[in-house]
Amino acid sequence: MSFGDEHGYGGDSGRKGDGFGGSGQTRTRLPDPRGTDSYGDGPRRPGRGSRSLVTVVGVVVLLIAAIAFVNRGGGGAPAGDTAKGASGAGADPTAATGVEPVTGRSGAIPKGFAKNAQGAASAAANYAVALGSDGMFHQDSRHTIVDTVYTPEAATRLKGPQDQAYSPEFLQKLGLDAEGNPPQGSDFISRTIPVGTKVESLTGDTAKVSVWYTGLIGMSGPDSTDPVRTTWQTGTFELRWTDNDWKIAAESQKDGPAPVPGDVAASTADEISKAVEQYGGFTYAR
Repeated sequence: MSFGDEHGYGGDSGRKGDGFGGSGQTRTRLPDPRGTDSYGDGPRRPGRGSRSLVTVVGVVVLLIAAIAFVNRGGGGAPAGDTAKGASGAGADPTAATGVEPVTGRSGAIPKGFAKNAQGAASAAANYAVALGSDGMFHQDSRHTIVDTVYTPEAATRLKGPQDQAYSPEFLQKLGLDAEGNPPQGSDFISRTIPVGTKVESLTGDTAKVSVWYTGLIGMSGPDSTDPVRTTWQTGTFELRWTDNDWKIAAESQKDGPAPVPGDVAASTADEISKAVEQYGGFTYAR
């Protein structure tokens, strides 16, 4: 799947007019009009009931607990330092650096990232969220998102193919109408939740950052045949310093790494819809 062509930035559902800065969305790849998964290049997999929203929350809780344990024991790497594993390979620190998150926004999407490794990582994580939202299923908000997170050259290149890919036929396969709206009484949910980032390289005006994330995608409603499920993927962004900010020049994506599914029973459609409405997204910065 390819980020430049799938979803928008954080709305709670796929309802028209929700915008793209709310709380519910998941990825931005170019969907294949032949019917491939809206997240990627392969066929859509059947939903796994055990991969519920509670599982995602559990993963986040475990991460928070691990960070707290390391900080309490004084074993965490100093902010901005590179943690070394047994193999000697570098890994980005997970502890907060104390640097204030960006305060600027273009619509709902953060902007004004620092021209350093931390700023590039934060930009990539926030852009993954924007490109993973349901705003990508509405043409107007999709164009706004693409113009915001990509370089002008990349945005111009992507919008035409994206418009063709998000055809009425493709949207119908997801249970949406030609405008990208779900049936009355149902919510289309698409949201990306970054788990971590890795700065692959940083040289002058260019950076390469990988973002590991999980996501929610599907239709929540009494008659849904495509229930909300989770996915695990890694997106790699090639960023370019443009107009005093990081912008995406190109990107790629692959499945995983994916943990073993938990044993928590899947929630009902109503519970999932309420959770997405009640729990908003984040601005990602170290």
